[in-house]
Amino acid sequence: MIDYHLSLEADELFDGKVELDESYFGGVRKGKRGRGAAGKTAVFGILKRNGKVYTIVVADTKQTTLMPVIKRKIKPDSFVYTDSYRSYNALDVSEFKHFRVNHSKEFTCGKNNHINGIENFWNQSKRTLRKYNGIDKKHFHLFLKECEFRFNYGSPSNQLKTLRKWCDI
Repeated sequence: MIDYHLSLEADELFDGKVELDESYFGGVRKGKRGRGAAGKTAVFGILKRNGKVYTIVVADTKQTTLMPVIKRKIKPDSFVYTDSYRSYNALDVSEFKHFRVNHSKEFTCGKNNHINGIENFWNQSKRTLRKYNGIDKKHFHLFLKECEFRFNYGSPSNQLKTLRKWCDI
């Protein structure tokens, strides 16, 4: 029997330069967009620069929801890059080196201070999931994890090699 928990690298910790962001998927497009839009599914993402992404569907994007995920998935003393969303305020006094980008003014602040990598992942995921024209919320997390897998393991041949390794084929 395969231990999928270990095979899928679920306990892998991120370190070095890490980008954090939240995004919203689905729901009715009319009216308000982004935070607070009705019927949307909130997703939190962590991306190690030049590395892998980790996503999780969250009930909300409050500090009390996001900080336990951050502390569980990122090694202390890592460089953490975020936008200026208030839920990341606790990072200013945490064991991480925290840098912010104020998206209302700019998308990068210097060479390294940006969250373009995780924003790129959201863009790719939304483009991929759009073709399904609505995903039942109870299965959405599986489709999101598929996007995560495809992003993390690159080309279809690498994805196939990884799946074979996990299944001992």
